[in-house]
Amino acid sequence: MSAEFSGRVLMVGVQAPDLVKQLQNALRNRGYPSPIDGNFSEQMESVVRLFQAQHSDDSGLPLKVDGQVGYHTWTALFGVLPRAVYGVAPLLAQAIATAASQEGQMEEPKGQNKGGMVDEYLRAAGLDPNVGTPDSRPWCMCFVFWVFQQASKQLTRGNPVPKTASCHHHWDAAADLPGVHRIAAKEALEDRSLVKPGLVFVLDFGGGQGHTGIVETLLPGGPLQTIEGNSNRDGSRNGVGVFRLKRRKLSDAELKGFIDYSAA
Repeated sequence: MSAEFSGRVLMVGVQAPDLVKQLQNALRNRGYPSPIDGNFSEQMESVVRLFQAQHSDDSGLPLKVDGQVGYHTWTALFGVLPRAVYGVAPLLAQAIATAASQEGQMEEPKGQNKGGMVDEYLRAAGLDPNVGTPDSRPWCMCFVFWVFQQASKQLTRGNPVPKTASCHHHWDAAADLPGVHRIAAKEALEDRSLVKPGLVFVLDFGGGQGHTGIVETLLPGGPLQTIEGNSNRDGSRNGVGVFRLKRRKLSDAELKGFIDYSAA
């Protein structure tokens, strides 16, 4: 099953029924729940994101999870070039795809820990966006919980992540959850093969302050590529949105560890 890339990027709304059907058939043959109707719908975009979350390009780097089928996604799907496949559990792959779909969501107004999709993340974890001060509404863990909640719905299964807005409570609760494995930072640093796409990382800044997000991949050289809510690009503590970042490292002193839901 091989086909050369036509040069046309396929995405939601594109009018190219023959190419889209070819894409849909290839996804269906790979075991992905794709319709065969020539329509690149939002449902189709979700299927593409799931495929991207589980595959890498011809150089071994993870595919960008953006729901668009360009050169790298097309060649990974049709096998025209060598590709590496991550053994990512369905829930974790779906979580990565869901998290990636939220990249760019921002607080409204910035710095208030509320507004737009942030309100949905907060409510999912049991916080009211209209109650309290911004400091009482940290939402990085709310984002992680919402992501796994949506991913679980897509797979018609229960969400194994505990409903909490606290990174530290999540870490503690995970120790007693069936099928859930915690990986301490020291373990991960000694054996990098333990760090896989879809793990939840937890940072501890002391004084009850923490941060969390989802690992997209471990990049060559050691840095983590992550998707994080209540974060930013400048490295400050004033998180304002959902970002894909490449600044976390296994050697970071604040890294508490990882939580693996692949067997939950």
